[in-house]
Amino acid sequence: MSDLITSPVITRRRFLATSAALVGSAAGASTLLSACDASSSGTSSGGSAVTLTVMYQSNEFSPAYVKEFEKLNPGIKIKFLEYDATRLNAMLAAGTPPDFIRAGAVGSANANARGLALALDPYLEKSSVLKKDDLLPINAAWRWDGKQTGQGPYYGISKDWSQDATLWYNQMLLDKAKIPAPSSTEPMTYDQLFSIAQKLTTRQGGKVQVYGFGPEWQWGIASSIFTMITQQNGKIYNSDLTQIDFTTPEAQKALTWYVNYMQANIGPSSLNPLSESSDGPVFLGNRMAITQDGYWFGGNIYTATADLKASARLAPAPQMGPNRFSPAYAGIGAWIPNASKHKDEAWKLMEYFMAGTPGHDRAKSGWGIPSLKSLLSEMPQVLPYQQEAYKSMQNELNHVGLLPDSPYSTIANYETIIDKYLEQAAKKQISVTTASQKITDEANKLLQQGKQQLS
Repeated sequence: MSDLITSPVITRRRFLATSAALVGSAAGASTLLSACDASSSGTSSGGSAVTLTVMYQSNEFSPAYVKEFEKLNPGIKIKFLEYDATRLNAMLAAGTPPDFIRAGAVGSANANARGLALALDPYLEKSSVLKKDDLLPINAAWRWDGKQTGQGPYYGISKDWSQDATLWYNQMLLDKAKIPAPSSTEPMTYDQLFSIAQKLTTRQGGKVQVYGFGPEWQWGIASSIFTMITQQNGKIYNSDLTQIDFTTPEAQKALTWYVNYMQANIGPSSLNPLSESSDGPVFLGNRMAITQDGYWFGGNIYTATADLKASARLAPAPQMGPNRFSPAYAGIGAWIPNASKHKDEAWKLMEYFMAGTPGHDRAKSGWGIPSLKSLLSEMPQVLPYQQEAYKSMQNELNHVGLLPDSPYSTIANYETIIDKYLEQAAKKQISVTTASQKITDEANKLLQQGKQQLS
């Protein structure tokens, strides 16, 4: 594993805070400059040295990458800023944003709808490095046609991603419970997952010793619930993305599953939180049989004991309904602001960061799926768990889909609301029906506020 790649506990879920902070912020920003004509050559300032301001996380955009990019592009210098949502919003409001900004593909609708991001299609059409037909499906989440994601111009590119509902399991613990290995190509249902998790959970003195299943509760389950609803062909938003409904039968079925999960105490939740910040240490310590983390989690297993390396495997995303749907929850990447004064140079950086040394390092590390088809073959396939995970991932790519993304509120904004009322329902203080209505009411208030700020 490349020593330039650090823990994805940040890279996978930090987007929740990132995207949520942007929605409704900088509402008073001045009118931004329109995009200039695209060109991947020359400098915006007629040949003089250009300084690009980059706002990213240093564990993802290392000083070594800065140094190499500047060496490859002598006329460009990088001023690096550690990502900070508050500072970014202030810069956006002032009309002086960074030239290259970290963000998630899922949740990008707000910036796109506000006209903050530069449409990248003219650059993609001219580039010899980044091509539309080389972009994997996660990049469609950056597209916005003025009404919805998945269509229209590209407003960003992901550096890597993961189909986050897929399952890593520990075959040693399954063998101990006499449970057959899940298929690497065919998904189990959520009901089957629940039953297996019950059998895998072990207790001593009333305390859980081994969790049957972990959904990374401490990072939020809103995206998982959106996935469950979509798998049932349920509708989440109305046609213009201004209202959301968790009272539908599909939504209530998803919420009920999690209430039952909490009550059964077969994994971490707000009723039984982990002392650790993620499922990682628990799974690596053989104290969790199945974790819902996605391909990227395999980077953790690289540091595991030999027996866990030999036992860990990746299984498809479980299903709740007829629609096989296996989305990404984030797809961290970068966008270039319309107000950047150095768009051409920022595009050069985009090409380098996505397809140059950083892209190859990420692909080889096993911490995520590259966002470019041309880099897939570089993913690690040496150890047995890496080989099996690669095969499972290749099949799962046939079932990628996009989570619905409203420009008025990101999925991350619903986390606290959902958790609050699920906990009340699990404690039998309210019914699931009441919880679904309360979640709907509060979520729609957020959407209304976001709409008012965007107008």
